[in-house]
Amino acid sequence: METRCLMKDRRTRLLLLHDSPHMTRPLLGKLLQIDTSLHYPFSRTAAQLAETLSIPLSRAQSILRHITDPNIMKKLDIYIHKYTIITVFDHTYPKCLKTIPDPPYVLYTVGDVSLFHTPLSISVVGTRKPSAYAFPAMKSVLIPIIQSGFTIVSGMAQGIDQFAHTLADDYNGKTIAVLGSGFQHIYPKNNPSLYYRLTQKHLVVSEYPPDCPPKKYHFPERNRLISGLTPSTFVIEARLKSGTLITVDQALEQGKDVYALPGPAGRVTSEGCHKMINEGAKLVHTYHDILEDWLEKFE
Repeated sequence: METRCLMKDRRTRLLLLHDSPHMTRPLLGKLLQIDTSLHYPFSRTAAQLAETLSIPLSRAQSILRHITDPNIMKKLDIYIHKYTIITVFDHTYPKCLKTIPDPPYVLYTVGDVSLFHTPLSISVVGTRKPSAYAFPAMKSVLIPIIQSGFTIVSGMAQGIDQFAHTLADDYNGKTIAVLGSGFQHIYPKNNPSLYYRLTQKHLVVSEYPPDCPPKKYHFPERNRLISGLTPSTFVIEARLKSGTLITVDQALEQGKDVYALPGPAGRVTSEGCHKMINEGAKLVHTYHDILEDWLEKFE
């Protein structure tokens, strides 16, 4: 089995390692630093792997069992035929993600992967429980943005995210949904028709293998891809302590621009945006504030 695995190409070795529930991005990054061909874990004993990665022997044994299991390779063959899988080794890998501090090594996708390379794009994020003010305000700002050719990137969460995807679909735009789970465990489950439309006309992406269920820590991880896929992030309603502000922090760490829509004074869903504006995010009155700023900086 070891010889057969050694004969597999580097891309397949990456997929096998990435699929292991005992492997993490930091460990995978360490292996790539040791050997960019990724032959190393397929040609070492569990004890050697444990020593190199500074992990318990039992964990190293679990990793080796996983990557040499013929049933796992059969499972990956199914994934390869069912989904478009993009690895960091592929020329189709989004260039914008290569520059973020913690890039994903593998992306599972369904839909139009050319959207990764669209010249105009903006991330849209916000609360899962928007006020009545949010949706009319979103329409007034986002519809002209969409009609100007911007691809909308968001996270498929209930509330602001799903409405942003819906607007892009309704107004003949394009959108990318970044999931915090694998494709066999779509979360949230509240809008299957939207998910289907996104897979047929737009793009859905996840860094998690299709059989990976959602976990709480996936969503902060997912947020770095939402901000990483675009030059700027637009926030519509956010509480002071929320996943939205995690996305904003990641956007700033990535050197991206941040725009914020002010809301009615005194509402908890306005507090996050008001704080961001006080700290330097650009205040958005109308779509002109985004378009004029974007064209000035990126054209």
